[in-house]
Amino acid sequence: MQRKLPPSFYNFTTLGGLVVAGLSFGLILFLLVLDWFSGASRPYVGIIAFMILPAFLLGGLAIAGVGVWRERLRLRSSSAVAQQLPVVDLNNPRHQAAVVFVTTGALLLIVFSGFGSFQAYEHMESDEFCGQTCHTVMNPEYTAYKNSPHARVGCVKCHIGPGAGWFVKSKISGAYQLYSVAFNKYSRPIATPIHNLRPAQETCENCHWPRQFFSEKRFTYSYYASDAKNSKWTLDLLVKVGGGNGQAGPTAGIHWHMNINNKVSYISSDETRQTIPWVRAVAPDGTTNVYQSTEKPLNAADVNESKTRRMDCIDCHNRPTHIYSPPARSVDNLMAANRIDASLPSAKNLAVFVLEKTYTTGAAAADSIKAIIGGYYAANYAELATAKQPQIAQMIFEVQGVYARNYFPEMKTSWKGYPDNIGHMYFNGCFRCHDGKHVSQTGKVLSNDCNTCHIVLSDKIGADTSRTSVKGLDFGHPVNISDAWKKQQCSDCHNPAAGAKPLVEPIIPAKK
Repeated sequence: MQRKLPPSFYNFTTLGGLVVAGLSFGLILFLLVLDWFSGASRPYVGIIAFMILPAFLLGGLAIAGVGVWRERLRLRSSSAVAQQLPVVDLNNPRHQAAVVFVTTGALLLIVFSGFGSFQAYEHMESDEFCGQTCHTVMNPEYTAYKNSPHARVGCVKCHIGPGAGWFVKSKISGAYQLYSVAFNKYSRPIATPIHNLRPAQETCENCHWPRQFFSEKRFTYSYYASDAKNSKWTLDLLVKVGGGNGQAGPTAGIHWHMNINNKVSYISSDETRQTIPWVRAVAPDGTTNVYQSTEKPLNAADVNESKTRRMDCIDCHNRPTHIYSPPARSVDNLMAANRIDASLPSAKNLAVFVLEKTYTTGAAAADSIKAIIGGYYAANYAELATAKQPQIAQMIFEVQGVYARNYFPEMKTSWKGYPDNIGHMYFNGCFRCHDGKHVSQTGKVLSNDCNTCHIVLSDKIGADTSRTSVKGLDFGHPVNISDAWKKQQCSDCHNPAAGAKPLVEPIIPAKK
């Protein structure tokens, strides 16, 4: 048979490299065709089709090149004889059987390799892979995700999304994460990747249409005090959502910030973006106002455009999926839903108390929660503990569930380490800017007036005292603290991480 390539190409090293390159190229085409006909964008297909397999393809070509180079050097010596590849004679029955065997095996290898590669990237796209298979350290985030409003949105849809640019960035970042997990170098708790997330316009707005955010939304909240009676306070209000479409409704509400017609930028003085001393707002007509904190103003040298961030959805909705709920909020919701009996004395205070205690493991926490709650009622309300044993058991079960969803002692993770910027009760949130202390050059103040963002329709304390007005009420704090609530942040009292403590310390029986 006449050879069409130079003699240096005919050696086993070059042949092996070309086989590897050919198989890789075939698998790349197979995956691209499969992904094309699947009809959905699959970010993880790029791992195999654009990174792993091309690496094998280039490696195979490199091996083939080395084989050519070595064979050329060998042939230059006077005594060298050109290598002879095996001669295949299809008239020979043994050769026929060998060709059939090799060809069939190669085809099966290609088919099963392609199928395996496809299944591999399918699995790597799954939420289970992100939360369990390789990322066991992400158990807190995975648990929070499974209990979030976005539990049916795949992890890769937000963390990678379509397009090659952010795919490459995420994989480069993932390389260090892989090293950290392999060598136990990861932080506890896992830090929020604030600076490595895609802009909200490229992720959130694929599903949420900003121009159709409008009008007000009505919310009813039930709160329970930390007293023996679990005194109930109900608050009914309208939240001024606002939006960016003047034809659909008012645009002056909360979503005024979302930059359709307005451009809001800010500078934060900390990595978590919780301290914001400088804000710039540019109106559609070009009018610009710069607001400086009167407590922590920035001088001209501090205002660097490179440090300025343009506000988007994530600046307020910073925990859209991985949500760790404060214990007081979780217990309030459970009591409002009658999943914790509000007639159990000090149930609110006791539940928050046991949730905020320090435990070494989740199992230890579950055991301690059961012992403390059961022991508290047995020691202080013996008759009630007998009469309401099912309700106490239900309370224990619910509180254990709250702990399992929001506290992970093995990873030193809890709600305290992850500020939620929606609202302002447990973290500063809105009050990072709207604290009444950010003033523009013309004297305009970013107001912290409650009626700026919501209208209180009614409130009710206990069974007797109530107020209602369709025109809106002035906010009244359910506990008489004079005007203190007007002068300090809500989180100063409602966030134990800031030093707040239960109003009533439960009497815990001594261990026997």
